[in-house]
Amino acid sequence: MRWIVRLGFLAGMLLFGYLVYLYFEIGHEVEPLVHYNPPKTTQIFDRNGKLLANVFEKEHRLYVPYEQIPGRVIEALVAIEDTLFFEHHGVNPEAIFRAIIKDIKARKLVEGASTLTQQLVKSTLLTREKKIERKIKEALLSIRLEQVLTKEEILERYLNAIFFGHGYYGIKTAALGYFHKDLDKLSLKEIAVLVGMPKAPSAYDPTRHYANAMARANRVLERMKTLGWIDEATYMREIKAAPKVYDDTLTQNRAPYIVDAVVNRLQAKYPDIRRGGYRIETAVDLEYQQMARVALKFGYDAYWKRHADDGNISDTFNGAMVVLDGRSGDVLAMLGGVDHAKSPFNRAISSKRQPGSAFKPFIYETALNLGYNPESKIPDIARTYRFEEGDTEKLWQPKNYEKDYKGMITLREALVHSRNLATINLVNEIGIMTLHKRLDVFGIENLPYNLSIALGNIALSPLQMARLYSVFADMGTLHEPRLIVNLYDNLGNLVEHIERRSKQVYPKPQAYLMVDMLRDVVRRGTGRNARVRGMDVAGKTGTTNNSVDTWFCSFTPDMEAIVWFGNDDNTPLAKRETGGRTAAPVVRVFYQALVKKHPEFKRKFEEPEGVYHVKRGGRDLIYTDISPLPAEDMTPANEEIIF
Repeated sequence: MRWIVRLGFLAGMLLFGYLVYLYFEIGHEVEPLVHYNPPKTTQIFDRNGKLLANVFEKEHRLYVPYEQIPGRVIEALVAIEDTLFFEHHGVNPEAIFRAIIKDIKARKLVEGASTLTQQLVKSTLLTREKKIERKIKEALLSIRLEQVLTKEEILERYLNAIFFGHGYYGIKTAALGYFHKDLDKLSLKEIAVLVGMPKAPSAYDPTRHYANAMARANRVLERMKTLGWIDEATYMREIKAAPKVYDDTLTQNRAPYIVDAVVNRLQAKYPDIRRGGYRIETAVDLEYQQMARVALKFGYDAYWKRHADDGNISDTFNGAMVVLDGRSGDVLAMLGGVDHAKSPFNRAISSKRQPGSAFKPFIYETALNLGYNPESKIPDIARTYRFEEGDTEKLWQPKNYEKDYKGMITLREALVHSRNLATINLVNEIGIMTLHKRLDVFGIENLPYNLSIALGNIALSPLQMARLYSVFADMGTLHEPRLIVNLYDNLGNLVEHIERRSKQVYPKPQAYLMVDMLRDVVRRGTGRNARVRGMDVAGKTGTTNNSVDTWFCSFTPDMEAIVWFGNDDNTPLAKRETGGRTAAPVVRVFYQALVKKHPEFKRKFEEPEGVYHVKRGGRDLIYTDISPLPAEDMTPANEEIIF
């Protein structure tokens, strides 16, 4: 008998020695929890603090430090999962003994005895297989973890690491996902729902098994009452509660083209942008984004309706739209296509298309700054141009869209009716080198050194066109479009602030001359389909050869909107499609919605100082010091001059 005792003692000593050895051998394996840095969700917000999207790689997790976790959450969790949490050292011997008895009776592992510390170890460091070796390792790692972390630190890691069903990792993520509330706004019943979930996240997911989730929550409340942590009245009130639960997507992506653009811009500088838990504040306004989406879809549907019976319409037809704050260049809305789910390619940024006549205002503005006036006359006549291509001499015979000629016409009428020949002749008068020199300030790449520049023979994206048109929208000031405003790290520290960038390109009076001309384009020219009752809208249509690209570039006293439509494969659109027919109605729909929702916005353009008026023959002519009226139109001494 004595030798059996000795053998048992020896075996016990060997086991104890082995456990001590194992404890120190595997102790380093808790380091990922000691220096805990799990992947965290980056959130993108609009200018008003509305969530645009959650961006993450595999696990959607919004991290919350212990100091921001309400005491009721801790109480409810400890009550249902580990009542002796603040007393044990990682394992609970009493619970282990109970579990062993049940396992022996069942002749298999049927019940665990895991403390919160063990659950944390199991969910982050180990597999979930029920083997004795894994349970021993779990216990040893839990004891080790309790030696290097405080109870509060363990709870913080637990509540941020645990899976709460529905793709939510961490209790803050689950609170916002299921209840649309921050932790400190949760009711006791909602807290009970959340802390009751880790035992079986799928079974207690309230979006799928509401009754199960409520029953489990009531069990949590009952346990808290038994422990004396809530009174009878609170218990009775809360078990009757039936909180509203939301079944959201994980990303909640309300502006996918915006989100893609933001992430793509930050990816190179911040490689961990999808897992670093950043907060990104953009210049976007979700309300305008929705209005732009509706407007662009309107234009898209109208095109298909007009050509429903055409048998050869390309199914690659799509569009893009950019909306800027006219006074700052902030990107308020941006759509890279009609439907991101069908085509995530962002045409607003990445598609370079010819602007056609939408580029003409920059040629006419150059003329104005050289001393021309809107009433100056230029020839709208046909000419044949000879040029060499290699060893071959070729002829270029450009035409007006209407295939007619007007003779001598004013700059205003040439622009209002988008006369190609008049514009080509104007470029010829100005000179290619002079025009290039004057346009250098815009930094436009690959401007052609020939007369085709008059027809917009360059490649620009809708966002680049929006940048260019900001010089008119803000009376001569060119703004760099700003999409991202602030970037914060996961601790709330400001990492980067993007300043607005702008420069004065034209004197205000000179810019106003163009604004007045472009307003006439909408009032009575090619942009008539963009007219909005009671609001000044200025803009220019653009239609390239065979209607491959159709544009309308517009602005109001407060806003700027650029619209493009075309086929992705660069094939022509259907017959009779132009910038005025295809794109202009989109900005009308957008501005109408804008006026309805924001009646306080400015309706009329403000005329700057330095613009003068002359009444003549029932017409109101304007001029500036740089752009005087032509000699033949100067006012006689007996006519009224208005300053």
